[in-house]
Amino acid sequence: MTYVEEVKAAVKKRNAGQPEFMQAVDEVLNTIKPVAESDPVYKHNAVLERVTEPDRQIMFRVPWTDDNGNMRINRGYRVQFNNAIGPYKGGLRFHPSVDLSIIKFLGFEQIFKNSLTGLPIGGGKGGSDFDPKGKSEREIREFCQSFMTELSRHIGADTDVPAGDIGVGGREIGYMFGQYKRLKNLYEGVLTGKGLTYGGSLVRTEATGFGLVYIVENMLEAAGDGIKGKTVAISGSGNVAIYAAQKATELGGKVVTMSDSNGWIYAPDGIDLDIVKDIKEVKRGRIREYAERVSSAEYRTSGKVWQVKCDVALPCATQNELDLNDAKTLIKNKVKAVGEGANMPSTTDAVNAFQAANVLFMPAKAANAGGVAVSALEMSQNSQRLSWSFEETDGKLKQIMNGIFTKTAEAADMYAKHGDYVSGANIAGFLKVAQAMISQGV
Repeated sequence: MTYVEEVKAAVKKRNAGQPEFMQAVDEVLNTIKPVAESDPVYKHNAVLERVTEPDRQIMFRVPWTDDNGNMRINRGYRVQFNNAIGPYKGGLRFHPSVDLSIIKFLGFEQIFKNSLTGLPIGGGKGGSDFDPKGKSEREIREFCQSFMTELSRHIGADTDVPAGDIGVGGREIGYMFGQYKRLKNLYEGVLTGKGLTYGGSLVRTEATGFGLVYIVENMLEAAGDGIKGKTVAISGSGNVAIYAAQKATELGGKVVTMSDSNGWIYAPDGIDLDIVKDIKEVKRGRIREYAERVSSAEYRTSGKVWQVKCDVALPCATQNELDLNDAKTLIKNKVKAVGEGANMPSTTDAVNAFQAANVLFMPAKAANAGGVAVSALEMSQNSQRLSWSFEETDGKLKQIMNGIFTKTAEAADMYAKHGDYVSGANIAGFLKVAQAMISQGV
């Protein structure tokens, strides 16, 4: 049995019942095998065993009172996975689906994503099975304050710097930052994604979506093509989807789909983002309202956005949303490129199908690194007591995404095969972290 197979078997035994985490581990270890098996230094230093086991896994009770005076209990998590290259960095997700497996998969992916940015940040993730949907402003505030009361014991500007994720936007970050400040009597950059009036960074809202499109454009340009004139299908309608749609449109693409958990819209003439932003960001409504306001658009509750013929597909909703059947449909419709805006939105079978069909495919740990990249830039601005302009920050984001593409492409050429960006991203991210771990000892 090879070193990689030994580690996979041990991780599976130790983490039984955690399918999302095991999916992420399998994908990484399978692709870095040429590197991990090439030099005994990795086995001698137990690098794979150490990188697949979190430094610590924190679970805690979050009590709060609803508007009817009833005590409610949720579970909170923070998995601090690896800080070999910098403080733990990764978002907080508030969603009913959150469990330890999902938080560990996200934290594990974050190690390599953060490494790819070239910035000094390690990997972590957290969240709760609390659902903000349908909750009043007071209930959300009380939950966030209770959550931070416990989380504050484990984080700090040079220790662990959380950000937002699904269910955690500027409102939730604000409540948690205020509670941390009260508890610690410290005004420090302990959270990113803050409001612009209290240490937030311009471009943070747009960062993941913009970064996704920047790197997909890099990928297309390397193949002698570009987004201009292409039909783009996008899933989701949160920050990532909205700003991926905005940047794709700015670069000359036509975005024709968006979705939420209830259904999806098809707009053959192209989506009007001003209307989407009004529905989702201002009124916090559902995507079906778009079809109610735009007569040429259709709203559908069956099927998926991937059945629409497109040149570029950008899954920006949630994990494992794009399966093998969806991949086959996209391939049949001659999709040219797929870029993952969400975390692990494509199943393993779907990824294999895209690669077998020579579809350009950029995995999440490279494609959606723009969000954490600008989070790290926010950390830098906080440390220096500075605030950069939108243009300056966006320029840095674009430069970082270009760098991620270059590192990913070079690692693919050196260790796998030309255009295998899945292997390239994993290998490039792994090498930096592994070297740091070995240099620092156990």
